[in-house]
Amino acid sequence: MKIRFMSGNEHKIAEVQRILTPAGVNVVPVSKKIEELQTEDVERLVRDKLTKAFDAIGRPLFVEHTGLYLNGLNGLPAGLTQIFWDKLQADRFVDLVAGLGDNKVTAKTVLGYCDGREIHLFEGAIEGTVPRDPAGPTGFQWDCVFVPDGGNQTFAEMGSAKDSISMRRKALDLFAAHLKNLKGMQ
Repeated sequence: MKIRFMSGNEHKIAEVQRILTPAGVNVVPVSKKIEELQTEDVERLVRDKLTKAFDAIGRPLFVEHTGLYLNGLNGLPAGLTQIFWDKLQADRFVDLVAGLGDNKVTAKTVLGYCDGREIHLFEGAIEGTVPRDPAGPTGFQWDCVFVPDGGNQTFAEMGSAKDSISMRRKALDLFAAHLKNLKGMQ
């Protein structure tokens, strides 16, 4: 089954393809950045982003938003993670978290799929911590500052091994099951 994924992030596109291809889903990247609604309400953000994406291409597709929810900031930055990251980058981000006195964080992906008639949302989350120092490659946003619970490496240090446990994986597994169910109904 072919499905379009709109994202301007080449790292996300590659990760999504690695995860969904074995499930029989051929991900067709649509490399376009959508102006995101600035809100901490991630479901609202994803619905808005998906509506704009569908309006742009007029075909079934999915989008996603992944964010960090810091315990020490009562769940922020959530939907505003990209803004925080762009302003702070790795070193200042870990300094901010260290200053909060609570390094616990939840990484959450909300994936939105529009089949042309309905919007479906799928969510995956994983708990972790922010280390005192960034570790690993810094090219994929905050992967260098997230250590999943039970692990001792950041997502960046894990490389593609993170695909088996990530929040994106959890959301994509739910999405793949939905697509499989739809295919079985045809």
